[in-house]
Formats: sequence, structure tokens, C-alpha cells
Amino acid sequence: MHPATRRALYRRLRAANPQPRSELEYSSAFELLVAVMLSAHTTDKSVNAATRKLFPLANTPRSLVELGVEGVKPYLRSVGLYNAKSRNLIGLSRQILERHGGEVPRERAALEALPGVGRKTANIILNIAFGEDHIAVDTHIFRVANRTGLAPGRTPLAVEHALTRNTPSEFKRDAHHWLLLHGRYVCTARAPHCPSCILADLCEYPHKSAAPPGRTPRRKRTD
Repeated sequence: MHPATRRALYRRLRAANPQPRSELEYSSAFELLVAVMLSAHTTDKSVNAATRKLFPLANTPRSLVELGVEGVKPYLRSVGLYNAKSRNLIGLSRQILERHGGEVPRERAALEALPGVGRKTANIILNIAFGEDHIAVDTHIFRVANRTGLAPGRTPLAVEHALTRNTPSEFKRDAHHWLLLHGRYVCTARAPHCPSCILADLCEYPHKSAAPPGRTPRRKRTD
């Protein structure tokens, strides 16, 4: 994708959503870490349903360790793989207490050393909780980056590196949110909403979906 096209793409995403926010519910860096860890292989809606019940009871590393794995499990039943996630939740809480004084670490290596935390989760925490210009790549962002031509890559890490390299600095802080939400609600896996997509004329995807019968496609934008 030409750099000018890439910049135009981000400008449109910013104009449509100037202050993007995660759809996960949290009120601290630790709550965000828990929510993101729980969100693997499940929906934000399911995670929010679980944390709305869990966080009023236990929302710190110490309170979760005191609750224990068996105490946590009933609150996570709406979340996929809740048995493993319950163990990871107590494990990361214990490690944060023992190695980081009860505070969420802001170094990538320390984050990735926590049970249940990988590169994607670490990037999200570094970006949202600590304001660093990291771009996490999930399935939605991987799809959007490849379909549009924004940052093609065969692996999430390759796409992450391409996005980090090619995204203008003014857009890096919010790029994760914009691309994730675009993939979740517009550039969907099975039936992308190309006729109503604000990026359609910039997108390099060769198999764009057509407008439903009787509906006129939106006029192409040139900015």
C-alpha cells in the first residue's frame, strides 16, 4: 500500500472514531490485564459478564490469590477455557505479588513471563495501560492488515512488525483499537461489509462483497 493511501486510511478511521476505547470493562491496569488474559478465544461480552461479578469481590492480585483457583472458577464459567484461565489468573496474581510488589510490570519480558500472557496481551497492556505505541495483532487485525494491503504478513508477528514499521507515528497509539473494531464490525471474516465500508476505495482486497440488490453502493471517496 502506498504511504499516502495508508495515511488516508488512518485519517478516515480517526475521523470516524476520534477516541477509540477497548470494549473490555476495567478500572485499573490490573483489571485490564485480567480482562485481556481472559479474552483469549472468547468474546469481550463474555469476559465483561464474568468480570462484572468477579471484580466487586476480588480485583487485586492479593484478593484473587486469597480467593484461589476453585474460588475463581464459578465466576469464569461464561469464559471459554475457564479451568485453565482460572489457574493462570491465580498464577499471574501470585507472580505479580512475589516479583513485582503487587503492581503490573511495564516491561515486555516481565509481562510475557506471567501465566497466560503472551505477546499480544503484553502489547495491549503496554499500549493501553502505559501509553506506549505498541500494536497488538489479534485475528481481526491480522485479517484487516492482510485484506486491505495495509501490512501484509503470514504470521501475526510479521503483521505486527509491518504495522509498527509502516504506521505513521501520529496514528500508532490508537491503531490497535481502530483496526480491531473495523475487523470486528465491518471487515468481518465471512461476510465483510464492503459496500458500507469507509475504506472501500482505499482497500486492495480483490474480492469485495457487492451491495445487496436494490441498494446503491456508496460513492467512492478520493481523500
